Amino acid sequence: MEFMNTYPDDAACLDYLWRTRYATSNPNEAHCPRCEEIREFKHYERKTTRQAWTCVACGLDLYPTAGTIFHKSSTSLHLWFYAMYLITSTRGGISAKQLERELGVTYKTAWRIFNLIRNQLMDTEFHRLSGAVEMDETYVGGKPRLKDKAAWAESDHKVAAGLKWAAAHKTGVFGMVERSREDQTGRIVTYIIPKAPLTAINAAIELHIEPSTVLYTDESPLYKLLPTRGWDHRTIRHYNTGSYVSGEVHTQQIEGFWSLVKRGISGTYHSVSPKWLHSYVAEYAWRYNHRDDGRSMFELLLLRSALPTQP
Repeated sequence: MEFMNTYPDDAACLDYLWRTRYATSNPNEAHCPRCEEIREFKHYERKTTRQAWTCVACGLDLYPTAGTIFHKSSTSLHLWFYAMYLITSTRGGISAKQLERELGVTYKTAWRIFNLIRNQLMDTEFHRLSGAVEMDETYVGGKPRLKDKAAWAESDHKVAAGLKWAAAHKTGVFGMVERSREDQTGRIVTYIIPKAPLTAINAAIELHIEPSTVLYTDESPLYKLLPTRGWDHRTIRHYNTGSYVSGEVHTQQIEGFWSLVKRGISGTYHSVSPKWLHSYVAEYAWRYNHRDDGRSMFELLLLRSALPTQP
């Protein structure tokens, strides 16, 4: 009811885009690119679905949906806005099938809406991490068959055998999470692990982490080069000693995030293809990074939807 009161129809949604993207403090005025100054604009009703505001001085048309995720979409703005409201009002996410039922559209339309929201609105943030950063990798995919487990039983290193199987059959995801401080809420950055992980992971670390940061990891060989690159690297030895916390040395925060991702995928989406895994993980990372924002996640998505999308 709160959503319907604020955005009852397409006209209210279109008016929001106009005011957010073009209008000045006066909703009837905007900067005209042709006149190169503030001019009065009027909205004339048109028979086409693509609505515009027209400069009364030179006749230039400004289209609030041009270049955004709504560009050339035959789906009504009201349904787009309601989809964003549903996505951000659920704690564990919502599937495209559920979105199909809620919006009353086809599955193809619901999936396209969700895919654009994930890839264009939730996957365009860049963060530099500092202070204390935990790093870890996880693998998302199916479960091993009985014959695989039987082969592990003959091995003296069952954990290592399981990790090798996961690397061969699952999709790896690498994450870096910043521990929260008094002045800042910790943020997270995620990447899909490519076939040559060592080079890609070190490049991601150089890109996103400040030089004076303390890095906490497990004993994975993916992090063996960190000390040689000048990083303050501290290791918790899970597999060799069975220890998970030693004072400040642990990776509990990033492992907690992986738990949220995996429970969300198995409980809401059930199955995710490797092709689109990055967008699902980006959705959970976006939720995590905005968990303590004063503005609601729905309002954040609306503000970003009014901006031109990435090419």
